[in-house]
Amino acid sequence: MSTIKLKDGVEIFYKDWGTGQPIVFHHGWPLSSEDWDAQLFFFLERGYRVIAHDRRGHGRSTQTPYGHDMDTYASDVYELVKALDLKDAIHVGHSTGGGEVIRYANKFGKGLISKAVLISAVPPVMVKSEANPDGVDISVFDDIRNNTANHRSQFYFDLTVPFYGYNREGAKVSSGIQHNWWRQGMMGSIKAHYDCIKVFSETDFTEDLKNVDIPVLIMHGDDDQIVPYANSAVKAAKLVKNGTLITYPGFPHGMPTTEHETINKDLLEWIKK
Repeated sequence: MSTIKLKDGVEIFYKDWGTGQPIVFHHGWPLSSEDWDAQLFFFLERGYRVIAHDRRGHGRSTQTPYGHDMDTYASDVYELVKALDLKDAIHVGHSTGGGEVIRYANKFGKGLISKAVLISAVPPVMVKSEANPDGVDISVFDDIRNNTANHRSQFYFDLTVPFYGYNREGAKVSSGIQHNWWRQGMMGSIKAHYDCIKVFSETDFTEDLKNVDIPVLIMHGDDDQIVPYANSAVKAAKLVKNGTLITYPGFPHGMPTTEHETINKDLLEWIKK
């Protein structure tokens, strides 16, 4: 197992395979680097150096009760990037990981990051407010908090259904995918997962999106039942200076797994541009 010890003593687990231009993958809540299996294998086979880490409190990283905020997550990534001496890196984030990517790019990534990819990602901001009237009501996130705190095991398994669009007519349900999602979630810390709900729902990435100059690819399914497309991808694409939006009709939130052949092909094509 490969780990680095951060300045606050937290150990971050990571995978680092291959050579060539580095691609760093940032996972979503409440998962781990394993959620990128289809991408790690695909890009490794095509000559890239692929890196994926378990966010603090998630997967095999330290189950610390502290530091569960987006600035700390982005700082952790910076420490990992410096430790591995990554230059000209492409950073790819799914869901919460997309927020982590754009915060890292804005606060720490200048000169270190060449491109950013946001897949089914939470920016600009999820929660409904006066400034974001078409956002998701806070009661939805309160319900996620309640279920995480009190019914985590069953809730995580149930959540795989909308996550992968398995409640849609004609969906091909994979129990293996469902159990792998559940396995990843249950490996992490309940405290970290609980605190991260506020992070992914209430963090405002508007200024991060406005400030980055690098090319940004935004990939989102229009049937995403977890991070609504119109409140995220459409708005984010309007805020970035150098953005490309690819919309996938009918694709679910977990499309990097269920639709990995399409996602990997489009991602590779954009990277090579």
